[in-house]
Amino acid sequence: MPRNSSATKARLLDAAFTEFATHGIAGARVDRIAEAAGANKRLIYVYFGNKEQLFDEVLHRAMTEGAESVPFDVEDLPGYAGAIFDHLVARPDLMRLRLWRLLERPSATGLEPDSFRRKVAEVADAQQRGDLALEIQPDDLLTMVLAMAQAWFWAAEDVDPGQVSQSWPPERLALHRSAVVEAARRISQKTADAQGS
Repeated sequence: MPRNSSATKARLLDAAFTEFATHGIAGARVDRIAEAAGANKRLIYVYFGNKEQLFDEVLHRAMTEGAESVPFDVEDLPGYAGAIFDHLVARPDLMRLRLWRLLERPSATGLEPDSFRRKVAEVADAQQRGDLALEIQPDDLLTMVLAMAQAWFWAAEDVDPGQVSQSWPPERLALHRSAVVEAARRISQKTADAQGS
């Protein structure tokens, strides 16, 4: 019976996501990944090269899936920021994985999904139409909206970033979400002078 390499790769990536989110790159073990995936350890090296390349693939896949899970609406950047916040509350392991990337793979490039460039282009078009503030460059504006949506997961001193949704009561999450949406609204809306012209 022929092997289903796509299914095996998917199982390895799923198992690697859990392993890396929990232990980072240095602490991750390919033996555990292979065992959790029900695959031969050798296949990790065949499919992905080495542990760092496997991490890069896991992160790129997670970021691409995240981008697809939260629809982008250039006409509602505050709503988009709130939706990202909700997604991260539901998937706190994504923030933990990104923290490991910052700690252990800060120089890795090419991990951002292509969708980021497309969103920047949409923001630029909206600015030219007069729908969004022109004071901030489109890539900076989108980056700041994304950063605000993630800020509480990085800045919280009383809880591990990967445990925010379990550690904070719903009322606190709701307050933080409201602040994120309002901040995104303020930086993306046109100034009064621009609106009157």
